[in-house]
Amino acid sequence: MDAYLLDWVNLLLRFAHVITGIAWIGASFYFVFLDLSLTPPSDPVLKAKGVDGELWAVHGGGFYNPQKYLVAPKALPAHLHWFIWESYSTWLTGFALFTVLYLFNADIFLIDKHVLDWSPGAAVAAALGFLAAGWLVYDAICRLFGARARGDLIVGVLLFVFVVIATWVACRLFAGRAAYLLVGAMLATAMSANVLFWIIPGQRKVIAQMRAGQPVDPVHGQRAKQRSLHNTYFTLPVLVSMISNHYGWLTQAPHNWLVLVVLMLAAALVRHSFVARHQALLQQRRVPWGYAIVGVAMTAAVTAALVPVPSATTAAAAPATMAAVKAIVDRRCVVCHNAQVQQKNVELDTVALIRQHAQAVYQQVVVLKLMPLGNATQITDDERALIKRWYEAGAKPD
Repeated sequence: MDAYLLDWVNLLLRFAHVITGIAWIGASFYFVFLDLSLTPPSDPVLKAKGVDGELWAVHGGGFYNPQKYLVAPKALPAHLHWFIWESYSTWLTGFALFTVLYLFNADIFLIDKHVLDWSPGAAVAAALGFLAAGWLVYDAICRLFGARARGDLIVGVLLFVFVVIATWVACRLFAGRAAYLLVGAMLATAMSANVLFWIIPGQRKVIAQMRAGQPVDPVHGQRAKQRSLHNTYFTLPVLVSMISNHYGWLTQAPHNWLVLVVLMLAAALVRHSFVARHQALLQQRRVPWGYAIVGVAMTAAVTAALVPVPSATTAAAAPATMAAVKAIVDRRCVVCHNAQVQQKNVELDTVALIRQHAQAVYQQVVVLKLMPLGNATQITDDERALIKRWYEAGAKPD
């Protein structure tokens, strides 16, 4: 019953995380598009009001005319919408899900003894420290170099180097699946912390200055825009790391840290392609699709590099009999899938049950390589290949 209730908590938290994440990412993408698509107003009334750019758009049968003020409007409006809880809710639900799934089950999800054999407590502390250190290093880079000449370029290069190092470290400390998730969570933590510590406080200072009748300092808007731009470039790499941790053939690949780095860089290039597209369309220039093409090519290169290579013993492989499959399942799977312990409501301790769940076994063990969980029972590639041959031959009894 406890496992059943935990699965429901997992499901509901995951659902809430996805919904709030969609809201946050959607708002972020929209405002980046809006900021890069504004044109100077031609109406002298708008210029006199301090409007720096405007956009006409049509959606859902209506026309919209959003306007942006260079620093702030001359008078504070009565109703002002704050984009706060999209970010906070996404991070809070994500961290809750991470706690329920990974921290409460550190010995299963965080630790791979063939990567590093350490205690669950140490792994949990390291995971939390990893998230905190990621924000501190990122923030320090932005503080130290962000305001310098060519600061955006310097910050971008340093952040790339930092993410590469952090990815390598994560894959040397944690199970592959957890490492991928932690790298994404590290970037997501920086994104939400940008909102909490820089974007929203800067906006509050602007409003406080307006209410006090003081001149508005433009530096707050400049800092918020810089951090918001970082967030939009982090978004797709975060999604790549979050999604890819569900595929064992990625997280367990040789040089898995390099695989993740390349995929995240490819995602960032695709995102940059769309950012550049907004600018190009506004300036009536040719759309620079080259960034997206490079990103797709990098993904294709990873795809080619990870093509499974048949084992050298394939020619003399053991026959894919039901007896051979059951022997593997008994050694590698039954410890968690038996009459007493039925993880995910799956029991595999008889021939009939193995055949009943043949498709699920094939998907989880062969295709996704997610099971055994964390490969705790050390199933071999040859054993996975035998199950593959048995299933593809029809999963027949002897």
